[in-house]
Amino acid sequence: MQSLLWIKNGHRAINLMRRSVGSVVLKTTNGGRPRTVVITNKFTQFLPSSVSARNYSSTSFLAKDYPPHTVFPMPALSPTMETGTIASWTLKEGDEFSAGDVLCSIETDKATVDFEAQDDGVLARILRDGSAAQELPVGTPVCVVVEEADDVAAFADFVIENEENESLATPSPDTGSKSTPESSATTPSNRTVSEEFVLMPSARHLSHSKGVDATGLVGTGKGGRVTKGDVLKALDLGTPMPPLKTTVAPIKVAPTSQTEPQPVSIADLADLPLPNIETDSAFDDITNNNMRKVIARRLTEAKSQIPHYYTSMEIELDNLLSLRKSLVKNHDVKVSVNDLIIRSSALALRDVPEVNASFDPKTSQVSMHDSIDISVAVSTPSGLITPIIPSTDRLGLASISSSMRDLAGRARDGKLQPHEYQGGTFCISNLGMFGIDEFSAVINPPQAAILAVGGGTARVVPTPWIDGATEQEPPRIRTIMTARLSADRRVVDEASAGLFLSAFKHYLSKPELLIL
Repeated sequence: MQSLLWIKNGHRAINLMRRSVGSVVLKTTNGGRPRTVVITNKFTQFLPSSVSARNYSSTSFLAKDYPPHTVFPMPALSPTMETGTIASWTLKEGDEFSAGDVLCSIETDKATVDFEAQDDGVLARILRDGSAAQELPVGTPVCVVVEEADDVAAFADFVIENEENESLATPSPDTGSKSTPESSATTPSNRTVSEEFVLMPSARHLSHSKGVDATGLVGTGKGGRVTKGDVLKALDLGTPMPPLKTTVAPIKVAPTSQTEPQPVSIADLADLPLPNIETDSAFDDITNNNMRKVIARRLTEAKSQIPHYYTSMEIELDNLLSLRKSLVKNHDVKVSVNDLIIRSSALALRDVPEVNASFDPKTSQVSMHDSIDISVAVSTPSGLITPIIPSTDRLGLASISSSMRDLAGRARDGKLQPHEYQGGTFCISNLGMFGIDEFSAVINPPQAAILAVGGGTARVVPTPWIDGATEQEPPRIRTIMTARLSADRRVVDEASAGLFLSAFKHYLSKPELLIL
């Protein structure tokens, strides 16, 4: 093995002997000559402070038969990204690019992000494209870059060493011995018991549960009987065993004076004609994208691992709706009900900071956040995303409204930057515009709570009874909204959840406080 003394970050040479980075070794062939080595972006300690960890690649100067080049791995475009899919390549092999140019578009677990180049170069070889570019783990080589256009032709047959070894190690379907159930079903020579008693009871139960016939195994029990251990060993080693043959015994019916019916065999049933059912409805199979897969996986993990509990409160919106009309009429300021809900939530979090927290499962510690950064769920064609409004409690209604419109528009276009949807200390999911009265939301970890907001519905509200009054006030019709808080019991207790919802209701019931 030969030590790797130099690597190349982008097109910047780094001397590893001058950096405390540990040991790095090149893989070599049988002749001792080193081959191309890819150092993935897991080795972030190699990066100079001026280079972003998002777009970073590395290569060695000791590559065999190839000019100096750079192998670009699949970058980690978000802290939670584990795999990525290359949606499209902007450049073709042989195209030159400059620093800041987009090489390709990568579909992450949150959005589709452009992969930008750090330095100038020439795209010599695309290693992953089309179906081979689906759900690639972070660090997987995706392309080769060179400095000179004349070196592109040398990489026409370039392959990564691991892929080359795997292709050589893959056996041909026409080679190798083929084991058949019949060959493994021969009777062992050491057996002295009859076929009926060859399986021990535990071995018979295990083989029947696996759906295999273990009578052909060489038994280690007395008289060559097959034990449970023999079956377990055969299953671990992958010893071929024929499938278990099942027979259907005819049902015995007590004799009667009438003619006995003939038993029906399985062969007779197999010959029965099956009706041909035709349907005129058409359908399309749509492959689930990476974003929706990650959302489903994380929601399942959150629901199963986070101790959820729920608290709900009904809130009158009539004063809030009157304020909206007043702002439009007198000040020409248009704000949505969602903007007012965001503003009320931010002020309620400022009053009850225990809800503005997060939980770290690795250290089992609760982190109380000084900044109130509210994430708002936005539906996009590729899935759900939660852009963040930073320092929400310090923004007025007009600023919240403009920020929300900008973030929601760019989220639907897939143009959000990673820092605009990563993080957040509290989340709001509003389905009122879809006609949903109430629902329960799943917490988005590491956040400790999420507020599910339904739409306002007209209800008849009784008025209080006044003793001694000659006439009682008739019932009123009010617009009622249901807000439900999903909280992590490890962080937020019931009392804190109740205080938060009370503060939230207070601000919505007195909306003039929101414009102060």
